[in-house]
Amino acid sequence: MAEGFRLRVCHRKTGRLRYLSHLELVRACERAARRAHLPYAVSQGFTPRMRIAFGPALPVGTAGEREYFDLLLTRYIPADEVCASLTAVTAYDLAPLSCSYVSGREPSLAAALTIACYDLDVKGGIPPEDLRHALDALLRAGTLSTEHKGKTKVFDLAAALPKEPEVRSSEDHTTVRLTVRMGEQGSLRPDVLVRTALGHDVPATVTRTDLLIDDKGVWRRPL
Repeated sequence: MAEGFRLRVCHRKTGRLRYLSHLELVRACERAARRAHLPYAVSQGFTPRMRIAFGPALPVGTAGEREYFDLLLTRYIPADEVCASLTAVTAYDLAPLSCSYVSGREPSLAAALTIACYDLDVKGGIPPEDLRHALDALLRAGTLSTEHKGKTKVFDLAAALPKEPEVRSSEDHTTVRLTVRMGEQGSLRPDVLVRTALGHDVPATVTRTDLLIDDKGVWRRPL
C-alpha cells in the first residue's frame, strides 16, 4: 500500500464469529469501515474496491486473539479516533483492539507475518502425558505429510515448529501450545499435528493467540 495513510488495525475474531470464513471476515471489516464513515481509498479500474489488506487467513472455526488488517485512508485521522469509531460499529467478537499508522514502505502483512502462535484445547480426557509422548514421537519422526484438495504437502517439523510444543493440563482439558512458522507452502495446522500424533480425531478448539514478524531472529508484533 502507498499514496495515503496506511492504518494498521489489530482485532479479535472470537466467540461464534470464529465460524466466519475469511471472505465473510473481509466483508464484515469493509462494512465496519463504511459504517464508521472512514475516508478509505479505493483501487482504480472498472470495479473500484476498498484498499484493504489482511494478514494470513484463519481456518473456519479457529479463533484469533490478535488478527490484523491494513486500511489505506485518504486523509489523516488520529488512530485512537479511528479505533473508537470502528469499535462503535463492530460486533464485540470482531472488535478492534488497537490501531496505529505504519509506513507505506513496509512489506504487506501476508509477507511479513511468518510466525503464528496457537493454543489447542483438547477435550475428551486424554492424559497429558500420553499427548506429550505422542507429540515427542512425531517430532522424532521428523516429517509430517498432509493432503488437502488432492495435493500432498510434506512438512519438515524442525523447520515448521521453531519451538517445541508445550502441553499443559487443567481439571477439564489439556492445552497444547504451538508456535508455527508460515511460508510459501503454507503452515502446519495445529489440529492436524495433534490428530496425526494421536492417530485419531480429538474434540478440540483452536485459537491463534498471536501473529509475529521474524526480524532476523527477533520476533515482534506488527503493532
